[in-house]
Formats: sequence, C-alpha cells, structure tokens
Amino acid sequence: MGQVKTIAVIGAGTMGRGIAHVAALGGYRTILEDLLPNALRNAETEIRANLDKAVGLGKVSAANADSAFARLEYAGGVEEAAREADLVIEAVPEEMESKIEIFTLLDKICRPGTILASNTSSLSVTEIASVTYRAKKCIGMHFFNPVHKMKLLEVVRALETDDDTVATAAEVGRRMGKEVVVIKESPGFITSRINAMIGNEAFYMLAEGIASAADIDNALKLGLNHPMGPFELVDLVGLDTRLSILEYLHKSLGEKYRPAPLLVQYVKAGRLGRKTGRGVYEYPEQKAEKPVAKAGD
Repeated sequence: MGQVKTIAVIGAGTMGRGIAHVAALGGYRTILEDLLPNALRNAETEIRANLDKAVGLGKVSAANADSAFARLEYAGGVEEAAREADLVIEAVPEEMESKIEIFTLLDKICRPGTILASNTSSLSVTEIASVTYRAKKCIGMHFFNPVHKMKLLEVVRALETDDDTVATAAEVGRRMGKEVVVIKESPGFITSRINAMIGNEAFYMLAEGIASAADIDNALKLGLNHPMGPFELVDLVGLDTRLSILEYLHKSLGEKYRPAPLLVQYVKAGRLGRKTGRGVYEYPEQKAEKPVAKAGD
C-alpha cells in the first residue's frame, strides 16, 4: 500500500474546502488549490471557524485543531499544488468536461506514482481515468456535504484501478475519520443513485399537489428516519447538481430517472438552493437554522 504524506485538493468550493479540512485533521500536509484568490480566502476563514466550533463542542482538542490548521497550504494553480502530492483529489463542478480537463493536466504534472482521485458523485471514473496514462492509479473518492460532519466515504473502483490504489484511498479515508465503503463503479454509485430517485419522486409529488414541500420533508424525516427531507437536502446540494446527476442517470439507466419537470423549471428559474438564496425554500440573508417555506408550498 502506498504511503501518503501530502494531499492536494483541486477546487476550493464547498466540497474542496471540506475535504481539505478533514485531510489536515487526519494528519496530512494539505494543499488547497483554486484559481480564485477569494475562494481560497473564504475557504481558510471557513475551515478555521469549523475547527473552532469543533473545539467548542469538545469534538477536537485545541492543540489538534491548531496543528491541522498549520498543515494547510494554499495554491493559486494546479501545478503548484499537485507537483509534490502523493494523492490529488479533484473537487471541481460535476461536469465530465471539467474533470477530464483536470485529469489530463494532472497526469502531465504529477509524479508517476501519484494517485488521482475524483470526488464525483455520479460520473464514470473509468471514463475520467481513460485520458491518463495511469488508469491503475485513478479512483473515485465520493465525500458528502458537509464533509467535516458526514461520516461516509464511497471509494469507487474503476475498471482498471489496482488493489494498492483502493487500499491506499480507503486508509486515507479512515485517517480522515470516515467510514469507508468500497464499491465497483456503476452509474450513481450507491447513495447518489438512491437519493436521486427519492428526490425526483418528491418533486413529482410536489407538482401533483399531494403535499407541501415541508410536509413531504417531515414525512421522510419522521416516518423513515431520514436526517433531512428530500427538499432540504436538494437545497443544500444544489438543484443544478441534482439535475445534472439525474440527466446522467437517465441517459445511463433509463426512463425511471427522467428528471421531474418541476425540478427542471426551478433550475431554469435560477432557484438552485442555499447557494443562491432560493431553491424549494427561500433563505433570508440572515442564515436561518431552518429553511423558510415558499408561500403556497
């Protein structure tokens, strides 16, 4: 099993900064990259705040939080971030074109033994790996939002991923504090495939007027013991992200994954969830603990 000392995370958005947080807390030298300086500044502020909150809740010692923060470095370019890394985790938007572009570049920059991982939630890791000369060293590492709180990590074995790469990725995940499941690549993996179907059905029910968004959410939380309702979850993940996943699953797995027309409408209207202040629910500028239901829902 390969030894990982330095991890580079490409993309300092919601997922990238969360992955950097748990990587540093797991004891790794961690380099977070983004082309936008503002994204890196925001990531640094958020990671510090989340570490401080964990200390306040007694989940992390002050010394461990400070050590983790000290292990974080920031880079404004992929080459600067990835050239010394033993493992690179790509966390760019869920678009095949973007991921292929990053992996093509990483394959040229990184040392031959460096593992390349994608944080894709549904796309084919085999297809992403095919643009490299190191398909055996390519793998999926699907983290969940918010990364510093969610315990699951799906390690996705692509067609040519070797056993050493799988074992290394799983060990990194465990050091990050995750419960690791190893799965063979298939469209949507485990969680995205099931969640997409539940969330899509919820949109059909909302469009049919079967119940309000809040009541559908409460029914799944109280009746099925889900920690979040499907609409709360899609607002957190992003309606555009969910639509992209459904379109891919529809193309790959057939008609049962056809996106609900209401979801498509919301995305066209710019109602993308928490990140835009409005999705299924509306989110006032003052960040509320709970979403405020849209009038008429």
